Amino acid sequence: MSAVSLFARGRLRDLSPATVARLLARTPSDDARLAAAVSAILADVKARGDAALREMAASFDRVSLEAIEVPRRAWQDAAATLDPRVRSALERAATNIRRFHEAQMPTDVTLEVEPGVRITRTWTPLGRVGVYAPGGRAAYPSSVLMGVVPAKAAGVGEVLVCSPPGPGGLPPREVLAACLIGGADRLFALGGAGAVAALTFGTESVPVVDAVVGPGNRWVTEAKRQVAGEVLIDSPAGPSEVLVLADASADARLVALEIMAQAEHDPDAACVLVTTSAALAAATEAELAAQLASAPRADICRQALTASGAVLVADSLDEAVDFANRYSPEHLSVMTASAAIDALRVRTAGTTFVGPAASVAFGDYMTGANHVLPTAGRARSFSGLSTINYLRSFTIQTITPEGAAAMVADVVALAEAEGLPAHAAAARARRAS
Repeated sequence: MSAVSLFARGRLRDLSPATVARLLARTPSDDARLAAAVSAILADVKARGDAALREMAASFDRVSLEAIEVPRRAWQDAAATLDPRVRSALERAATNIRRFHEAQMPTDVTLEVEPGVRITRTWTPLGRVGVYAPGGRAAYPSSVLMGVVPAKAAGVGEVLVCSPPGPGGLPPREVLAACLIGGADRLFALGGAGAVAALTFGTESVPVVDAVVGPGNRWVTEAKRQVAGEVLIDSPAGPSEVLVLADASADARLVALEIMAQAEHDPDAACVLVTTSAALAAATEAELAAQLASAPRADICRQALTASGAVLVADSLDEAVDFANRYSPEHLSVMTASAAIDALRVRTAGTTFVGPAASVAFGDYMTGANHVLPTAGRARSFSGLSTINYLRSFTIQTITPEGAAAMVADVVALAEAEGLPAHAAAARARRAS
């Protein structure tokens, strides 16, 4: 059996600085060209609207769109003809997602910071949001639910979905059905950077939204990054990632299955094992080779492992944990003898799965936690999609005459120190009122 092709293998301490940097950065070599191409797409959609979208569908998706918006009747037909097992699973997933995201709703906070000065921070849902559901290599009805259901739980007024069209000009049946089950309001057969542009700038068919959320490929992620100043985005949720943190107690077959499950998403997926056991590392490589021999999406898995896959051996658990924190994976799978304790030591993952029973696949579909998560190391700063992404907060400040009078002197002092005499005058006027 031939060895599996990996970007990196061996002891962590022996990796070159360049190899470590490439593992941590996970930035494509053509990043500058991609950014320029995405910028051109955004500008084209902004300038030409639906005409640009139709041309992009013909060029990228190889379809001629009769209509950009998918009629609700098509959703209903898709749900009615969907495999009953799949429909039941989607309904169960939607229920769990709704339960968990409703529980995240924040409460208003009111505080009298000093006598006569009362401040309230209150929350309100966004008016309209756009959810991107990936397509192309596979159908992702789960991503529809992960975007739509939390928005509805937050009370968003209108939820739009964009998903790439298939050969018949419509997104896959499963995606159509998920829009109905999740409670979406409108669906558009649009993919890639063009979809992000349409939601951000609006076209003849697509209204402008307040936020764009959802995972996608490099093009979608780059488009979201570029429009972030125009519209709210959730996080840079790009190609899938997993880092498995394991010791000698782990089962090599389960480790390899977790790696394969993320590698099959996309050739740009990043999959890493870091372990304290050289024996486990060798056994995992053997398992990967065996599983690749019969995997239906083996070509995609091989591309991902060759480009960004790694099996690494740490001299200690501390070294392994340190690398995991620096790597900041989208998904962290902890398979150690003390998994519950060790999981808490990695503070930069998008989501963490504790123990051998906790496959990432359960979180991808069914637990109710959101699978739209930051990638490419951005979990250091960004959080996964949640109810909060569909809300905005503002403050209400109530000041009594007595409270105002008590603040005048200090406000005048600060206003004059900053050279803003009108501020000082506005404060002084309250002392006399």
